[in-house]
Amino acid sequence: MTAPAVPGAVFGTIGALAAFPLRLAAREVERQHGQLRRGVTRRTTHVVFGRALLVKAGLTKAGLTKNSDSEIERRLGAERAAGRILMSENGFLRLLGLMKAPEASSLSRQSLIDQSKLSGADLDRLSLFDAFEHDGEPFSFRDLILARKYAGLIAGGATWGAIARSVHRSGPVASLTAKSLNVGSQHGRPDAIYLEGGQSELDGQLLFDLGAAAQGDDTLEDLFAEAEAAEEGGDHDGAAALYQRCLAIDPTDAIAAFNRANCLRGSGRVAEAAHDYARAIKLDPVFVEAWFNLAGLMSEQGRDASARRHLQKAIALDKTYADPVFNLARLEFDAGNLLEARRLWSRYLELDSKSEWAGVAAKGVQFVDMELAQKSAG
Repeated sequence: MTAPAVPGAVFGTIGALAAFPLRLAAREVERQHGQLRRGVTRRTTHVVFGRALLVKAGLTKAGLTKNSDSEIERRLGAERAAGRILMSENGFLRLLGLMKAPEASSLSRQSLIDQSKLSGADLDRLSLFDAFEHDGEPFSFRDLILARKYAGLIAGGATWGAIARSVHRSGPVASLTAKSLNVGSQHGRPDAIYLEGGQSELDGQLLFDLGAAAQGDDTLEDLFAEAEAAEEGGDHDGAAALYQRCLAIDPTDAIAAFNRANCLRGSGRVAEAAHDYARAIKLDPVFVEAWFNLAGLMSEQGRDASARRHLQKAIALDKTYADPVFNLARLEFDAGNLLEARRLWSRYLELDSKSEWAGVAAKGVQFVDMELAQKSAG
């Protein structure tokens, strides 16, 4: 899929950029009238998978696996299913004009698959982590050579992840076209990739040297990733503390404020959670998830009028967001506003006709119709 021009695009990142500080990329995106945010929200149109995501694979302090091949594949599938444009780091930098495009090429994706015998899934994953000269079609003859090498490595027992973690170790990717790659390791790691003769093992854990210019960004990315892992592991207090450290480094990060609010809410620290939801909204007034979650918090506290206003704002910001429509319908039903509840449930069914909540909405419409019919008959 061809990415549209930058103006109006909302970029989200998964994993740190390996070759360019995020703050500088954000500045350039803003100059070109787009937005760049860490993480992904409903407004995200493009998702950039940073290559440092590969370096950070391993276990969290809580013992959870992070950034494994399967976890990365899950995230790729989720973002693709959501209809977002997936971009490699190089593809993103080329779109911004911060990296020179490679020479013209003519091979289609299908032609590369047919001639190399590399599977389409592995081609897409390797492309997303810049294992080829081009980040997408049309591909070059050098890309075909690389694809054949990668197909051979996979046939020999390597995984796409091992290849992606290794190929940048020995310099420009295109330089690998003239080298022989093999699976195996003198250190007993059968999934490692090395240059023939063993002169240079491509150690996937030592891929990228971000340099002094990016160290602040790297620290922030590490903190953010650790906070996400803690949140996913259920350590709400620990995650909240880590997100607070992120905000101390970058006070303009609306997503860190939002995530911290979610963690505080999970810990029962309601007043602090409300403050951070409001903070996220102040930093990003069109952050629809923050409006929605703050509405939920207000509803839990019995502040229905405030919840109603926040839900209405969320609906106004994103007319395809079904969840606030459902919650507002329930709020109106509880308040006795049956016609408005019916209208909202009907709208919800236009947005979602298959989920469990759709069944609840359909029953709500039926109940209101029965109540109104009884009143009319009486």
